[in-house]
Amino acid sequence: MHVAVLGAGVMGLATAWYLAKAGCAVTVVDRQSGPALETSFGNAGGLCPSLSGPWAAPGMPLKALKWMADPHAPFGVKPKMDPDQWRWLAQFLRNCTPHRYAANKAAIQRIAHHSLACLSQVRAEAGIVYDGGAGGILQLFQTSEEVEGGKRAAGVLEKLGIPHRRVDEAGARALEPGLKAATAPIAGGLHFPIDETGDCHLFSVGLAAALAARGVVFRFGETVERLIVEGGACRGAETGAGRIAADAVVVALATGAPALVRPLGLKLPVYPVKGYSLTAPIRHPDAAPRSSIMDEHTKVMVTRFANAATGDRLRVAGIAEVAGYGRDIEPHRCEAIRLAAQRLFPDAADYGAATYWAGLRPMTPDGPPYLGKTPVGGLFLNVGHGSNGWTQACGSGDVLADLVTGRQPAIDLAGLSYAARQ
Repeated sequence: MHVAVLGAGVMGLATAWYLAKAGCAVTVVDRQSGPALETSFGNAGGLCPSLSGPWAAPGMPLKALKWMADPHAPFGVKPKMDPDQWRWLAQFLRNCTPHRYAANKAAIQRIAHHSLACLSQVRAEAGIVYDGGAGGILQLFQTSEEVEGGKRAAGVLEKLGIPHRRVDEAGARALEPGLKAATAPIAGGLHFPIDETGDCHLFSVGLAAALAARGVVFRFGETVERLIVEGGACRGAETGAGRIAADAVVVALATGAPALVRPLGLKLPVYPVKGYSLTAPIRHPDAAPRSSIMDEHTKVMVTRFANAATGDRLRVAGIAEVAGYGRDIEPHRCEAIRLAAQRLFPDAADYGAATYWAGLRPMTPDGPPYLGKTPVGGLFLNVGHGSNGWTQACGSGDVLADLVTGRQPAIDLAGLSYAARQ
């Protein structure tokens, strides 16, 4: 069986890995010159199933209104003359109810925790080194209101069986001694011991090399122009370099997926949400985080990438901006994530030497990705993971390979399929 995987980000590569393991011949196509050069490139670095959940949550509409006047706010909207944007926003608001939030979070949790287990398997089999760490992740609270929210969250985590520990200010500083120099207030936090960290781009490059060694064919520098449907089934794709014939096609093109499948009558509510990151060399190791901090107040994640050969790096990422498809880097957004990191770890890194990046998260309005079959025979989706893509990649690839080859997936796909959400 020959399968064409469209997209060489971490999602497409993970899918190719499991398809190849299942005995399929695989061709991976991407418009870039190499793997993981778009959405997967500047990821925050957190492999955090415990924190995974939808942005569409109770209270989010009110928060968004308050943030509109703040240039450093973690969430923003730039209205466009784009019907897709307005439809996405309307659906996002409809999902900000307790009932829908609970169902969407449960779906995300299933795929996220399955994915962390799959990552361990891929790491062992492929021998990939990606500056990974297993020190857990600390969700940090700066206000008493956030602490109260953490107490409520802990109740939900308890019901879901997710390992966690509530900590006060002293406990947070004990977990991350680098916070002793913080100028931001620290009121407490939640620690998630099973969560991990790692450089998504490095992982993707290593996985692509392992795939090539297994005989997977890569066609870089080719833009997918259309899907080929014959006899009611997808039989390949047309690129600028010609036709790729296949028995099945997996679309893992992030924000490019909706336009590609639209001519087939498929409505895919995936819209770009721009995020920013910076990467800076660590200057004083003792003043830097041991692992990763998710600052609940600013929605900024600060992660340490440990590399004995080239030196440790600090990755800082945040901002969710619904602003269309532009990838331009705006200085005030860069300043927002830099200031958030400096208030927590002022002496950790050479912030003046930081490099900045902006990318587009492929987000669904409800939160869960679209995984699996479509109404078109032979056409499968692996898109819409939003800010949880690195966390969900290996598990999503495993699920897709099972569905493509006719096997029963390891997890329940409720809330994740295309058919159930039309």
